[in-house]
Amino acid sequence: MKAKTATSNRTHRGFLLARSSFRGLPRGLPLCLLLLFFSIHLSSKPLAASPSKLKPTDPYALIFGTVWGPDNRPVYGVKVKIRRASDKRAKWELYSDHSGEFAQRVPAGEADYVVWADLNGVKTTDGQTLRLAQEVNIHVQYDERVDMSLHLTH
Repeated sequence: MKAKTATSNRTHRGFLLARSSFRGLPRGLPLCLLLLFFSIHLSSKPLAASPSKLKPTDPYALIFGTVWGPDNRPVYGVKVKIRRASDKRAKWELYSDHSGEFAQRVPAGEADYVVWADLNGVKTTDGQTLRLAQEVNIHVQYDERVDMSLHLTH
């Protein structure tokens, strides 16, 4: 059996319903309303990015690290938090990858950062809770890469 192709001259009903819902309105008004909506929507967004967001062309420093377990093996899926030393809350949160590594771009220039692992609910396969040996203080001077390690213990 061969597939048959059928054509019809009927107009799609959805188009007829859409056209009929605008009856009684001036012909170009729906288009004007649509353009007005999008112009208001676009103008409500800030045109310039906030100063805390890095653009791809901005200079940056890189904090690169590895999370190590008690058995000196890299640990996957650990939440790492980074904050400026002067702040109280974490500004950046990221997770270690399958190699236990993480990387975060921070603004270039002289600054101090504190890096730690958030281990709420993280346990080893044998049920032992993990804890961080200590928070790591990082000093960045220019647009440089700073390597560091986070060591977890039982």
